[in-house]
Amino acid sequence: MPVTARQAGYLDALGIDRYQPRVVVPHPAAQPQSPVTAKSAPHSDPAGAWRVLAAEVAGCTACALSGTRTQTVFGVGQQDADWLIVGEAPGAEEDACGEPFVGRAGKLLDSMLLAVGLDRRRGAYISNIVKCRPPKNRDPAPAEAAACMGYLERQIALLQPELIVAVGRVAAQHLLGSEEPVGRLRGRVWHWRDTGIPLVVTYHPAYLLRSPLEKRKSWDDLCLAQEAYRQRKGPSA
Repeated sequence: MPVTARQAGYLDALGIDRYQPRVVVPHPAAQPQSPVTAKSAPHSDPAGAWRVLAAEVAGCTACALSGTRTQTVFGVGQQDADWLIVGEAPGAEEDACGEPFVGRAGKLLDSMLLAVGLDRRRGAYISNIVKCRPPKNRDPAPAEAAACMGYLERQIALLQPELIVAVGRVAAQHLLGSEEPVGRLRGRVWHWRDTGIPLVVTYHPAYLLRSPLEKRKSWDDLCLAQEAYRQRKGPSA
């Protein structure tokens, strides 16, 4: 896929050399596929449904994380966006401000989105597997993720995205029901359960800050995500 002048500027900001990524052939879906139905049956009152769900999350006491959080972190973005970005859990800064992916990792995620013509307010919606911060920013426990997963499922049902990007190991493993590391899950197109919604895995921005040489692989993942999105939406995408 050719890199536009605008994308080249974002790649420079990410510190990525602008050679063309190799074309990755999507792998057959790991989940059963079904006919494309997204966006076909919108909720009768989507804004109201989002408000109800956000209020439920804000008052949730389903697991012990409710006792240590400052506030829940529901999500941010366009509530009919085509792209859904899913991370693992809020950190200290997210717990303080109530918005996912802030701080240095959030700025890098913003640059990654800009590189494909999106941002956190337009064209994308950002959420997490778990809506409360685990103490000391540890990984969410399986029981905590299970207690929270229904909220993400309802967000997906309301959003009806055309593409899901799983950011980091925890998000990828929970969305795909896998124990494989990110390195084995990225580079192919999966699908979200039986919906037919393509799902692409990439590295977490916090990992990329620690391992900047892996940014090139994340750019390849974004290119793969764009291709999967275009195949789903058609030539006009």
